[in-house]
Amino acid sequence: MTSDLIKKSLNDALKPELLELLDNSAAHAGHAGARSGGGHYHVTIVAEAFEGKSLVERHQLVYKALGDLMKQEIHALGINAISPSEETKGSL
Repeated sequence: MTSDLIKKSLNDALKPELLELLDNSAAHAGHAGARSGGGHYHVTIVAEAFEGKSLVERHQLVYKALGDLMKQEIHALGINAISPSEETKGSL
């Protein structure tokens, strides 16, 4: 269910050309964050919104899109944020 919320939030806010989400929560069973209910995820997202933005600015856009999910449902999030022009250059 959290995976669906993450995808919906990112799709609504950033209108990505590509969005891949991996749920690694099972690999972290027993971890402090897992005990509180927060999952471990990794997202690869290609969006026009990242064009001309620094890595920090891209991550900020993702965190803003996820909003309150970052407080409880998501304990750890790996982010691979790419602009469409970078994707065509093979920087995935």
